[in-house]
Amino acid sequence: MIKQPAKSIMDRSGPQLRQKECPVVVAIQGPLDGRRWEIQDELIIGRGEDCQIQIDDRQVSRHHARISMMDGKMMLEDLASKNGTFLAGKLITENVPLADADMFQIAIIYKFVFYNSDATMPMEDLIPPLTGGATRLVVDEKSRRVWVQGKELTPPLSAPQFRLLGELVSHAGRVIPRNELIHAIWADEEAEGVSEQALDALIRRLRDRLADLDPGHNYIVTVRGHGLRFCEKE
Repeated sequence: MIKQPAKSIMDRSGPQLRQKECPVVVAIQGPLDGRRWEIQDELIIGRGEDCQIQIDDRQVSRHHARISMMDGKMMLEDLASKNGTFLAGKLITENVPLADADMFQIAIIYKFVFYNSDATMPMEDLIPPLTGGATRLVVDEKSRRVWVQGKELTPPLSAPQFRLLGELVSHAGRVIPRNELIHAIWADEEAEGVSEQALDALIRRLRDRLADLDPGHNYIVTVRGHGLRFCEKE
């Protein structure tokens, strides 16, 4: 079980900046994928219940790594962990400074990105930023965040829902065959064993989530006999 830490800011409504900008850590690989945490003072990552980022995995030490301010710089420190902390793919053995957009890993399995503040998170990674006079739906692939009508979709989409939406948005206007969607969504599994009913259920859940913030528009259009098409709002 992975607990969401108290300092997570994933419930923020919309890509608006706070008055006080804090450094941010974003999970980009592993079960925590898409979650983010502000660093108010220090941030400890580990298996222990007192950690701000708690990962219930035996590969992760009770107190695995720490990010804290030292001499005006944000520093990453390995806390004598069993399976190591890595910065840019290299095992760290002492305190190392973190620069904006640095990527680090906990026990190889769990990958995070450090940003100086929310303001520095790259919006060019959107896939793609769709506009219709004003941006109606935005998908941020790096952080797995979605905005509809300027409001962030919370809680975040499940991994299959996000892959489905990302596939449709990145081919906006094109009709994508159902079997192509199945392979894109379940690429790491035996896609041939995925039923039509499983895809239908996933589509229905995603439509419901988007309708929570924009009930007057159907973003996912079924073209009978052909597949699905993403429809940006006029």
